[in-house]
Amino acid sequence: MTYQKFITLPPMLSAQGTVRLPGSKSISNRMLLLSALSDGVTEIRDLLHSDDTEHMLTGLRTLGVTVDALGCNAYRVHGCAGNFPVKNAELFLGNAGTAFRPLTAALALAGGHYRLSGVQRMHERPIADLVDALRGLGADIRYLGMEGFPPLEIHPATVLNGNRIAVRGDVSSQFLSALLMALPLVRSATTVEVKGELISKPYVEITLAMMARFGVQVVRDGWSSFTIPADSKYVAPGLIYVEGDASSASYFLAAGAIGGGPVRVEGVGHDSIQGDVRFVEALQLMGARIAIGPDWMEARTPESGRMKGIDLDCNHIPDAAMTLAVCALFADGVTTLRNIASWRVKETDRIAAMAAELRKFGATVEEGADFIRIIPPQTSILASQSSIDTYDDHRMAMCFSLAAFSQTGASINDPQCVAKTFPDYFECFARVVKAVPVIAIDGPSASGKGTVAQLVAVQLGFHYLDSGALYRLLALAAKQHGVALDAEEQLADLAARMDIRFEGMDSWLDGVKVNDELRSEQSAVAASRVAILPSVRTALLDRQHTFRRAPGLVADGRDMASVVFPDAILKIFLTASAEVRAERRYKQLMEKGMGASISNLLENINARDERDSQRSVAPLQQMSGARLLDTTNLTIEQAVQEVLASYYSMH
Repeated sequence: MTYQKFITLPPMLSAQGTVRLPGSKSISNRMLLLSALSDGVTEIRDLLHSDDTEHMLTGLRTLGVTVDALGCNAYRVHGCAGNFPVKNAELFLGNAGTAFRPLTAALALAGGHYRLSGVQRMHERPIADLVDALRGLGADIRYLGMEGFPPLEIHPATVLNGNRIAVRGDVSSQFLSALLMALPLVRSATTVEVKGELISKPYVEITLAMMARFGVQVVRDGWSSFTIPADSKYVAPGLIYVEGDASSASYFLAAGAIGGGPVRVEGVGHDSIQGDVRFVEALQLMGARIAIGPDWMEARTPESGRMKGIDLDCNHIPDAAMTLAVCALFADGVTTLRNIASWRVKETDRIAAMAAELRKFGATVEEGADFIRIIPPQTSILASQSSIDTYDDHRMAMCFSLAAFSQTGASINDPQCVAKTFPDYFECFARVVKAVPVIAIDGPSASGKGTVAQLVAVQLGFHYLDSGALYRLLALAAKQHGVALDAEEQLADLAARMDIRFEGMDSWLDGVKVNDELRSEQSAVAASRVAILPSVRTALLDRQHTFRRAPGLVADGRDMASVVFPDAILKIFLTASAEVRAERRYKQLMEKGMGASISNLLENINARDERDSQRSVAPLQQMSGARLLDTTNLTIEQAVQEVLASYYSMH
C-alpha cells in the first residue's frame, strides 16, 4: 500500500455485513516451521500474507528450505526433516515473535552457526527464559547485545541431552511453544516443566494441535509439564488449511456489538483450535447478542442498545482482550481486564499504550503490572481532538478503528503497521461500516446553496454547516482583534481558538450574535481573502469535521466535496447565472434595509468567481461525480426537491 502518515476515519453510524478473515498468524507460522521440520512435502492453503509470515518464509528459504509459491495464498514446503541444508546464515526477522522465538529453538538444536536479529523493538523483547531452557539441553547460544535480549548468535551444540528442562510460563507462552516444536530434533525423550502460572494457554493448545497434525503427540500433565516421547519426528500431512485469524475477528465482532450489526466473520467458529474465539463470550458478558456456527460467528448490539462494563480474567484471550479495552469506551460502567501481563512484552508495552490512547477520549484509566481498568467518560458524547498513536503495533491500529464510532471519528497514525498481520484491514473495515452521511453542496457566491442546504437539512433532520460562515467569522474576529487579513499565521492561530457556535439561523462569535455583520458584502469579500490562505484552511478543517454527527450533515461551501468531505455520499454543484445571483443578493440586502447597487454586486460576484476559481488552494470547481444543479430558472423550493430526489434515489 502507499505509505500514509495517518488515516482519518469519519464518525461511524452503523456496522453490518460479512468479512472473510485472513489466515491466522499463529497457525500460519507454526505450519511453515513444522512443514520445514517434517519428512515429506506439505501444501499449505489460505496462509496469511503479512509481514510476520514473510519473515518466516524468508528465514526458511535462507536456511535452504524449498518453498514454492502456488498463488492464492498457497505454498508447497519441501521438508528437510530437521536437517537445514544451510549451516551458516544470518536471519533478520523484523518484529515477528512467532518467527523469532520458534526459529531460535529449532536452530539451537539444528547443528549450525546462525545469527538472528530483528528491529529495535524485537531487541527489547525478553528471550532469556527460552535461551536458558535451550542451554539446559546443551545448546550454545550467545547474546550479541544486552544480556537476555536479541540479537543472538547460535553455535553448533557439542552434545544435546534430552531429559528434563524448565521454562517460566508467566512471561510469554511463545517460549514453551518454541521449545515444544523444536524438541523432536533431540530424538530422546524430553520433559518441559513449566515454572509459575502459564499465560496465554490457548496459544499452547494451538501448538499441541499443530504438532499432532504433523505426527508428534505430546504427553502432558495438565499445564505443569509436557513430554516429547523418544524418536518423535514430524511427518508431512500432505494438504493442510489455515484457519481464519480469531484475533482479527474480534475487531469486526466488536463493530457489530457497537454499531448495531449483524456483522458476521467467516473462517472461525466453534470448531476452531484458537482460544481467541472465546472473545464472543466476553462480548456476551457485555450484553452483545452472539450467534456462532462451525466456521462463523456473528455479533449484534445489545437489546438495550448499550454494552455494560465487565471484570474479566483475560488469560484465555490475551490478544483479543485489547479489543475489549476499546469496547469499554462504549459501555456503561467500569471495565477491568486482568491477567494481561504479557501485554507489557509485546510489539509495544500494550498496557501503557492502551491507557494513553483511551485517555484521549476522556476515559479514566488505571493501569497495573497485569491489569487495566477503564472508566468511560461521564458524557455519552465520545470525542477526541487528538490523533491515535499506534506505537508500530498492528493491534493498536486495528483496535482503535472502533473509536470511529465516536462523535468525531478517529485519526490513526501510521496505519501501515497493520501489514504485520492484516495488510488490507482498513479496506475490510470500510466494507462493513457506514459513516455518518454527508450531503456536500458547493457553488459560487450567491447561488442559493446556503438556503437550499439549510432547508434540505431540515427536511432530513440532519445537522447543517455553513462553511462560509466560518471564514466570515474569522474575518470578523480578525477585525475585532486588529489582525490583518493577510497575516496568515496570526489568522490561523485565531481560527483555532476563536469561540464560535451556531444555533439554527444564528451565528455567535465570542458569545455575541453576529448575524447581520456576517451577511454584508464587505464580510463576504473579507472571507474570500482569508479563505485563500493555506494555514487558515488547515486550521478550520478540523472544526468543519466536528459538524459531522449522527444522523447526518448537509454542508455548503466551495470545497465541501473536494477537500472537507471527499467521501460525501451526495455531491451537488449548485450554480446560477451571475446576473440572477446579483439580483438575489440585491433582494436579500434590500429586505434587510441595507443599501446596494446591482451593478456593484454583479461586479463583485464576477470578481469573486474569478478569485475563487483561480486560487491555488481548493479552487472552486465542480468535482468529478458531483451533480450540476443550475438554479437560474428554479425556485428555492424546486432546488430543494431536486437535491432531496437525488438523495432518496441513492437509498
